[in-house]
Amino acid sequence: MGYTNHETAVIEEGSVIGDGTRIWHFSHIMAGCRIGENCNIGQNVVISPMVVLGNNVKVQNNVSIYTGVTCDDDVFLGPSMVFTNVVNPRSAIKRRDQYASTHVGKGATIGANATIICGHEIGAYAFVGAGAVVTKSVPPYALVVGNPSKQIGWMSEYGHRLDFDATGRAVCPESGEIYTLENNTVTKLT
Repeated sequence: MGYTNHETAVIEEGSVIGDGTRIWHFSHIMAGCRIGENCNIGQNVVISPMVVLGNNVKVQNNVSIYTGVTCDDDVFLGPSMVFTNVVNPRSAIKRRDQYASTHVGKGATIGANATIICGHEIGAYAFVGAGAVVTKSVPPYALVVGNPSKQIGWMSEYGHRLDFDATGRAVCPESGEIYTLENNTVTKLT
């Protein structure tokens, strides 16, 4: 089956790309990165060496994913969002040996124009609002917005805000799945 790419995409030898993945106009896939199956890489995307993307990751237009980033399955990266990989970059000082890692958990969403400062974890099913600047780790299912980002609530796996009652239970309005909130931790009941 293989992957498909637009003729203007640059795909370096030594990159591994899963079946069913689509790579659009003017994107650059560097050697040493791994992209899972059924991903969608929008136009003008840069994926640096050693980046790992799971299966079914959606990368919208104009996204830069730098060395040190790993994304689990089903992650959504919104248009023009960016990851960093050095905490204190300077043009005249080489810090390639100081890249900090960033991990994005399964099903997480990072909104358009958000910036993720390196060295943090974005938890599974977390939701980073458009334009947010993430300067610390984000718990699973958390909703964060602003600069610097602050948590303002919780999200379901279907991307709906959860409204917990006095007993610490909430229901996703789309899926009907039930979630609990205890000790500032959200759990989906199975």
